[in-house]
Amino acid sequence: MGSNIECSPSPVLLNIGGKKYATTVDTLTQREPYSMLAAMFSGRHNVCRDSETGMVFVDRDGKQFRHILNWLRDGILPTLTNVEYQELLREAEYYQLLDLTFVDLSFACIRKTTFSRANLHKAKLGDVEGEGSIFQDAILRECEFIGANLTGAVLDGANLQSANLQDACLVGCSFSESDLRSAHLQNANLSDANLKGANLEGANLKGAKLSGANLQSANLQRAYLRDVDLRDTHMDGAKLGGANLLGTIR
Repeated sequence: MGSNIECSPSPVLLNIGGKKYATTVDTLTQREPYSMLAAMFSGRHNVCRDSETGMVFVDRDGKQFRHILNWLRDGILPTLTNVEYQELLREAEYYQLLDLTFVDLSFACIRKTTFSRANLHKAKLGDVEGEGSIFQDAILRECEFIGANLTGAVLDGANLQSANLQDACLVGCSFSESDLRSAHLQNANLSDANLKGANLEGANLKGAKLSGANLQSANLQRAYLRDVDLRDTHMDGAKLGGANLLGTIR
């Protein structure tokens, strides 16, 4: 009597820095279709395998790769120490795993971490310690940064539409040419921040601290600037049409 049991696809065997893993092509390609791993196992390229074991060797951190695999399987990041986060994000950058949509990094310590070009749409980063981190050209739409410490962070060219940065410490941050339309910046500390050419149309800046901030050529049309002190800001070429300036000090 013939069997109707269908065999599952052969596992992909990996040797990552001396640690061995078994997974599937689907796991390596479906969640992050533009990653290096997806490209390797897409079938478009020849992958070098050990002639005896059939394993593919990658000279990277084998310990951290288990978190990479779990992310590809379930979309969940573990709770780690600051050093471990730094190590994991370095590995994620190597594998070009840039889709971090909906990820929850609340209260994490991610100082001087690079998220350039990453997709962090609707990610939760409330109360993170992220001084000096780099979010250049990242997608940060509807992200939650409430109470975050991003002192000196680089967010040039980032998409922060409708992001929530209430009560965040943004001292010395660079938002050059970033998209902050409808962003929530109530009571945020933007002292000495560079917002040159930023689009802040419809943003809520009520009570924000802007001492020494550079708003040259920024678009502040229909922005809410009530009770904001603009005396020490650089406003050359800024657009203020339709902005709510009630109680603003200029």
